[in-house]
Amino acid sequence: MRIDILTLFPEMFSGVLGASMLGRAAQKGILEFFVHNVRDYSQSKHKNTDDYPFGGGAGMVMMPQPLMACLDEIDPDGEAYRVALAPRGEKLSVALAKELAEKERLLFVCGHYEGIDERVMEKMHREISIGDYVLTGGELPAMVVIDCVSRFIPGVLGSEESARDESFSEGLLEYPQYTRPAEFKGEAVPEVLLNGNHAAIARWRRERSLEITLKNRPELLEAAALTKADRLFLEGLKSGEIPEK
Repeated sequence: MRIDILTLFPEMFSGVLGASMLGRAAQKGILEFFVHNVRDYSQSKHKNTDDYPFGGGAGMVMMPQPLMACLDEIDPDGEAYRVALAPRGEKLSVALAKELAEKERLLFVCGHYEGIDERVMEKMHREISIGDYVLTGGELPAMVVIDCVSRFIPGVLGSEESARDESFSEGLLEYPQYTRPAEFKGEAVPEVLLNGNHAAIARWRRERSLEITLKNRPELLEAAALTKADRLFLEGLKSGEIPEK
């Protein structure tokens, strides 16, 4: 997959895109990253990229000319799926990340100041937010979306099971994880994880996911696919008949 990023601060991406899973995926040729400095496309003498908003108001707005010139050069035929990072966009989710992972080419526009001229926003296919808060720019959200989406592209993760088992994959938060040693400073790994009984391990993990979700994100349970056994377990937790672990 080719990923283009339009930004005023390309230096912010230098360490992120070349490290960890993203860096390895790029080395394997699974992902291609192209970071474009929007300021390079400004026709202004001083390479300005922002101006005062029509109608008044605080702050500045990113001008259409530099962004449109950049889009026209790097994606003249509109082949890329264009995404603007904006607080007003739809919230990032597993379902949305999976949908984006199916695209052949993604293009991210990182907003700044008070936003982007609407004439540019109309050229986008999607507007995405990573949460109900406002950041100083779209660079960090772009990194989050790219990292999230990449996990669903075959070959990026070391294990394809990782994306299936992690938090939110089935509408629940992930169960606790343990590794060696089996006992550390007097605290032992739950015995069920050591006995090789895969059915018992699967049930323990499911119950811990239910327990953690009920505690931290109970609203997720409303949309989760729950079995009869899951519902009985949750009722026991809520009533106190089953103690929390």
